[in-house]
Amino acid sequence: MFANRTKSGRANIVGINIARMRKQLKLSQREVADRLTAIGLTIDKNAIQRMESGSRFITDIELIYIAKLFSVSVSALFIYEPIPDEVKLNTNE
Repeated sequence: MFANRTKSGRANIVGINIARMRKQLKLSQREVADRLTAIGLTIDKNAIQRMESGSRFITDIELIYIAKLFSVSVSALFIYEPIPDEVKLNTNE
């Protein structure tokens, strides 16, 4: 396993916020994928599911499109209060 994962093995931490924002807007993963494709990011429902579950790394380009879709800043995708123990990074110290 890559060392650049959380202690729980997540490949990203923003997937938690992507899922939260999607659910607040009452959108399906398919609808998110379709809307992202409509604004220029070709992506499918399975990629959204993997992002949300933390099993997929997310590129900076994808983060820009996701932030645009949800009308938030990229940095807002990283904010999660309270931060659950599962997303604290494993620093191997």
